Amino acid sequence: MQLYSVFAIYVLFWVTAAFIVLPIGIRSHHETGAKMIEGQDEGAPANFRPWRILLLTTLLATAAFGLFYLNYIYGWIDMDTIDFFHSRERMKDV
Repeated sequence: MQLYSVFAIYVLFWVTAAFIVLPIGIRSHHETGAKMIEGQDEGAPANFRPWRILLLTTLLATAAFGLFYLNYIYGWIDMDTIDFFHSRERMKDV
């Protein structure tokens, strides 16, 4: 696999991990009892910590990408492993 392909796939893992990590631990002003600023949306988080989110996102993305890359190298799971309906064999007959 070429280096820019590795980077592009890692970025996809990172963005996906960001959407998974983003809602974890977020509390609204109603849940924390904090005072809202005039004009603030009711759904705005009261305890947003971007550095924690970046760290958790990077850790999750790196672990997931590591498993993906090891599977790419060693071929633990391939198309034949996940082909539960034997569609590849049926496509050969067509």
